Amino acid sequence: MAKAGLTAERVTLAGAELADEAGFDRLTMAQVARRLGVRDASLYAHVRGLEDLRGRIALLAADEKTVRIAEATSGRAGKDALTAFADAWRAYAHRHPGRYAATQAAVRIDPELAARAAGPRRAVELTYGVLRAYGLAEPDLTDAVRLLRSTLHGFVVLEATGGFAHRRSPQQSWERALDALHALLEHWPASREGEPS
Repeated sequence: MAKAGLTAERVTLAGAELADEAGFDRLTMAQVARRLGVRDASLYAHVRGLEDLRGRIALLAADEKTVRIAEATSGRAGKDALTAFADAWRAYAHRHPGRYAATQAAVRIDPELAARAAGPRRAVELTYGVLRAYGLAEPDLTDAVRLLRSTLHGFVVLEATGGFAHRRSPQQSWERALDALHALLEHWPASREGEPS
């Protein structure tokens, strides 16, 4: 029988908090049970196991990150929107490293939960919306989205793992990287679609 007050949402949040503290890849059901003050078996009335919990954390994190990015970019366009988008992305990764890792991990997500989750779908819409303002159309738009995501993800991962040992501050490099991204997006090279390879 399920412990009173214990819900899938509470289990997911406890897991997300532990992921931020100890790392998403180190999360165990036993840790979550200890955090909630219950036996391991009690968790299985609410989540099917570690894989299910990891998927739920990924959806929670996608929702949270998307809300922050949406709030930051609301009413903005061009470089202002790009900077707000990137700064919100980076701030979320810094504040919630385990949850951020969940948004980037290849986790299996219950299709029923995924269908109800607005975060991942809205994240795609927001990203394409920010870049569409630069006048990009397909296939360049998708290429630009991939460039933006890989630049932001690469930067925050290198920063989190101490990959920037140079004396120049990461903040200065971050600002210049955003300047460069903006310049590139404004002068996106002509597509070579249809040209012989």
